[in-house]
Amino acid sequence: MRALFARTLAVLLPLALFAAGCGSEKAGSGARSAESKDRAREVAAAWDGSRAAEVWRKGYYPLADVVQLPEHAFRNDDDKTAYAAENYVLDAELPADSPAKGKVEWEGGSSLSLPLMDARKAYETVARGGNDGPHLTVTAVKLGTTILVTSRGPATVPAWLFTLDGYDTPLKRVALEPSVLPGSPIEPLKDATDDLMELQQLVEVGRDGRSVTVLAGHGACDDGAAVQVRETAGSVVLSASIVGGSDGDCTAQLLFQKATVKLERELGDRVLLDAFTGAPIAQRRIPT
Repeated sequence: MRALFARTLAVLLPLALFAAGCGSEKAGSGARSAESKDRAREVAAAWDGSRAAEVWRKGYYPLADVVQLPEHAFRNDDDKTAYAAENYVLDAELPADSPAKGKVEWEGGSSLSLPLMDARKAYETVARGGNDGPHLTVTAVKLGTTILVTSRGPATVPAWLFTLDGYDTPLKRVALEPSVLPGSPIEPLKDATDDLMELQQLVEVGRDGRSVTVLAGHGACDDGAAVQVRETAGSVVLSASIVGGSDGDCTAQLLFQKATVKLERELGDRVLLDAFTGAPIAQRRIPT
């Protein structure tokens, strides 16, 4: 098990984010090690019935990208490159006034009021590029709503709607920050190995709640990443590993792979956990 190689991957992560969409999309078929099974059981046991799980079920945690693309995106490779590089030109006024709070409204009838992100901050979280390459032009901005998959199921949430030149529907940026994550009742592991590694990020939970897509890392001299799932009444624990690793010389290189796992039943309000960290799997703002 190449613990050193796994740590090297973690160091190289910031250098490889732009290439996140270049990996294959599969859950992997690697055999699950005893280490991985034991750790998944420990994580599930620590969370099930815990105070942390109770906090999770009362909060607002996105389980899909908080930036939603216009319909039929993208028109061409330049637009796709601009989105991945977060290159935008603002050719519109950003609204200066907005409500202090916005409301998350779940399909079951419950709701939660949270501070509303203003238009400028929302734009800055989307337009973080600034190079001389291709760009997307924003021609209008207004506050609206969108549907987002969350830790408590689909919800209607406020969103800033950015009209883009050349597109009939807007790019939407959810206008709320997630609730603060609860502290984990179990400590993270210290050393990654090929048999158990940290997942890179949550990509999305399917609209029906029966599938979970994550981003897993692996190297250039193996057969890819595998993601296994352990389900309990209160949690879903995902364990990432590397398939077909070699102890020989290999370039220190991080590749990404989207992996989709199918659940036996709907995720619902069960906590989605990473076996390595022992914590909820975060939905980060990384274009994939």
